[in-house]
Amino acid sequence: MTLRPANLSLFAQAQQSPAVIRGQNFTVHRFDPAPGQTSAITSAEEVLFILPGGGGTIRIGQAAHRVPPRSLVIAPQGTTELELDGPEPAYALTTGAGPDRSHAVNAADYATPDARVRPVSASSATSGESQTGLRIYPIDEVPFPEGNPRLKFLRTATMSVNWVEYDGPRNRQKLSPHAHTDFEQGSLAIAGTFIHHIRTPWGPDADTWREDQHIDAGADSLLIIPPELVHTTEGVGEGKHILIDIFAPAREDFIAKGWVHNADDYAPREPA
Repeated sequence: MTLRPANLSLFAQAQQSPAVIRGQNFTVHRFDPAPGQTSAITSAEEVLFILPGGGGTIRIGQAAHRVPPRSLVIAPQGTTELELDGPEPAYALTTGAGPDRSHAVNAADYATPDARVRPVSASSATSGESQTGLRIYPIDEVPFPEGNPRLKFLRTATMSVNWVEYDGPRNRQKLSPHAHTDFEQGSLAIAGTFIHHIRTPWGPDADTWREDQHIDAGADSLLIIPPELVHTTEGVGEGKHILIDIFAPAREDFIAKGWVHNADDYAPREPA
């Protein structure tokens, strides 16, 4: 089978608001701040909101919750409203906003699904507690896993994210090329400038070989990396770099290693 290339999409390419970019199993919505304006998202699964800059207010029904700057928020299934303080955008990640996928910037990439990508299914984990209210995680209060000073890990019932943050360029002698066999990776650039390095493994058919990709990416972009492609991302230049890696379903290997901060909020879902 010919491997799909990694594709970079920009939220600025969207023809509607909120801007949407999708993976096979998930969507990422970008919300722009506007004084007094409230945006809403409806999802059949939990929603992970990322407010990387300013704070805001999240409303579920009649209840309003203040969210501090630099926070991740997990909202239950249903409709959630968001009002931003500004001036920076926020993002909402979910596996349950199905109709919105047809409006995604990169919708054409998924005219044919990739059979290698593991689906999000009832085997994903959740707990009754996680479905009843809002959970707010100021990122500066989330600890680094022992021995891993660049990444912080959180999950929802059906997906997980790595918050990657560092100042200045990444050490080019300590990159981490790797590949995934059965899921996509989304890499959401929040701040800084990056080069995504992508390599296609060589199989026996030389006609399917491709040159390496070195994809320049700035803030407000999302790279989708299909299974089997070797990849690593290098932050270049001075200043702060923030990158959010997105996986759906949740990364059970990270959970097993004890890296995921809120893993104890979830328990195996009972079979239907």
